[in-house]
Amino acid sequence: MNKHLKPIRLVTGFLTVGAWTLISRVFGFIRDVLIAAFLGAGPVAEAFLIAFSLPNMFRRLFAEGAFNTAFVPIFAKKLQADDAPRVFAQDAFSALGSVLIVLTLIAQLAMPWMVLAMASGFTGDIRFDLAVDYGRVIFIYVVFISLAALLAGILNANGLFAAAAAAPTLLNIILIGCMGAAFASFSEETAVTNPRISSFELHVGFFLIWGVVAAGLAQFGLVWWATSKIGFSLRPKLPRLTPELRRLAIIAAPAMLSGGVVQVNLLVGRQVGSFFDGAIAWLSFADRLYQLPLGVVGVAIGIVLLPELSRKLQTNDEIGSREALSRATELALALTIPATAALLVISEPLVSVLFERGAFQSDDVSATALAVAVYGVGLPAFVLQKVFQPLYFAREDTKTPFYYALVSMFINAAVAVTAAYFLGFIGAAIGTTVAGWSMLWLLTRGTKKMGKAARFDSQVLKRIQKMILATCLMSGVLFFLAWSLDPIFAMSGWRWLALVTLILSGITVYSFFGHVLGAFRIADIQKALRRSSTTRHEV
Repeated sequence: MNKHLKPIRLVTGFLTVGAWTLISRVFGFIRDVLIAAFLGAGPVAEAFLIAFSLPNMFRRLFAEGAFNTAFVPIFAKKLQADDAPRVFAQDAFSALGSVLIVLTLIAQLAMPWMVLAMASGFTGDIRFDLAVDYGRVIFIYVVFISLAALLAGILNANGLFAAAAAAPTLLNIILIGCMGAAFASFSEETAVTNPRISSFELHVGFFLIWGVVAAGLAQFGLVWWATSKIGFSLRPKLPRLTPELRRLAIIAAPAMLSGGVVQVNLLVGRQVGSFFDGAIAWLSFADRLYQLPLGVVGVAIGIVLLPELSRKLQTNDEIGSREALSRATELALALTIPATAALLVISEPLVSVLFERGAFQSDDVSATALAVAVYGVGLPAFVLQKVFQPLYFAREDTKTPFYYALVSMFINAAVAVTAAYFLGFIGAAIGTTVAGWSMLWLLTRGTKKMGKAARFDSQVLKRIQKMILATCLMSGVLFFLAWSLDPIFAMSGWRWLALVTLILSGITVYSFFGHVLGAFRIADIQKALRRSSTTRHEV
């Protein structure tokens, strides 16, 4: 065992990742507010959002999805046993980098077909040409961000979460700066052949696409610096096919297929949305809102839990695995259940205050708020998937989640297309939510054969019931306050204050009743933080 390796503390790790994710999402909201104000739900906005989704899709597929799902458990075990972890990391870095460079070159040629696969409703439209041009530039981002994800996996396995969690903040800060620069540098209107777009929108789009590339380089630089500080200074080298990389590829292959299925689910939603003008933007902005609690809670828990479970399994610590799973579930649901209620009860005020300005009008608000509410129904399922998936990945089982994802893909496609036929663009969100709950059911059902290490302790169910009761009380207060403050939401100078009042009131009411009912104990959190502070060693 590596004597220098300090233990991961679940609560501290979760709070570190969650806090940085929250900061990133706040800047992300500012970014989206500016995009909505400058571009609305028009052709440039939709073209940019589709083009930007391409590198993110491949990042999740190659890096955060398949590659890191396979890499982190193997690397964590090598680190635990002090079995040449740096050599393995260097080989993985070189192999992934080579694949990404080849992929990027192919994408430059195949971009029209890639855009068609993402949004066939753009065909014969100015949005298609814009998305192709934007996609060729933005796709360069996938090289930097995927390698950054691998380096983040190295940091996480070492119990260091801050640098990797902080890196996404750079993307949003840089894009905000780019839009500010675009606004400041734009001087006068020039002739545009298509009446649906303005030269200002094209000017902003140009700054945005190159800002994405610059942000990828900045994120990579930050995590590379952090890994270098702990002795993992990786360099570009010609890849070599070692036995460890063969094993990594064998484990990663099902995860890649599973990730591909997840991306197909996203493609279904975008395809459905592309046939309705403005829907790509509505769904994207709604996605940002429900991704806030998903990112802060679900993703943070998943990032911290995977290396923790991998270590527990390496030492056959069944009790420790069960404890980690139970506490992770409590942490996740203590924040997710009230967030779900808030997205349902105050979706309209949220969207209105955040996005209704400039080119983003009241009709856009109503459509986006509807999507937020539908996505909100699926939020607990999306978060709990992040809790249950590490149970499989820590056991190097990537095949089972693939089969489950395949089933959810067919459910998503069937529901989204059918619902869109009768209900319009919102069918895409309905399909995503139904598929999310289906995937969770399959994941929980599959853990039955894993033994007690994959079971909650007796405390979890009792606390969940109390969380639901506290949330119901919070929802009643939010509904009454939203009704009372409705006139203030129509006042441009005061609506931010009304929204802050709503949010703070919800947090206060839920925290009070949650503590009184015993859904969670402040003392327990303080105790966990004191216990973990003795081993905290963030970059």
